[in-house]
Amino acid sequence: MSCNKNRGFTLIEMLVTLAIIGILASVIYPSYTRYVVSSYRAQAQADMLEFATAMEKHKATTFSYKGAAGSKSSPSDTGEPWVFVGHSPADGAAADRRYTLTIEAVANNGRSYEIKATPKHTGSSDPMADGMMSIFSDGRKAYDADKDGAYAADEYCWSC
Repeated sequence: MSCNKNRGFTLIEMLVTLAIIGILASVIYPSYTRYVVSSYRAQAQADMLEFATAMEKHKATTFSYKGAAGSKSSPSDTGEPWVFVGHSPADGAAADRRYTLTIEAVANNGRSYEIKATPKHTGSSDPMADGMMSIFSDGRKAYDADKDGAYAADEYCWSC
């Protein structure tokens, strides 16, 4: 007698496999998106430090932080800079930006500034949403961890 055994997967085996894959995906995807967001944030922080260096070079030649925004022929104190690129990642195209870099304020008669990185995606339902960041001329750094549009006293750090 020949025994004809059908080889293959049963429906229950397939459902168990799909359930395991679903559970793994539900654990892995949030970790992956957190990693991607933190890598974009780290790149923006590096770009902001380079931007601050460009501001210091501007001050070394003009003895003031004034006039670092706008254009070289028509300088202003706030807005998109002409001394550095206005997006992060700075080495990429502006269309691929994750953050917009701006000079937010020049104060104290040109002796202080705030550089702000505003995320391109700002919806709370967006898994890639991130808070804004700032660096100040005195070295303070701020990160809006709760994404409310303002810096609380405990948000004056980049690793909050």
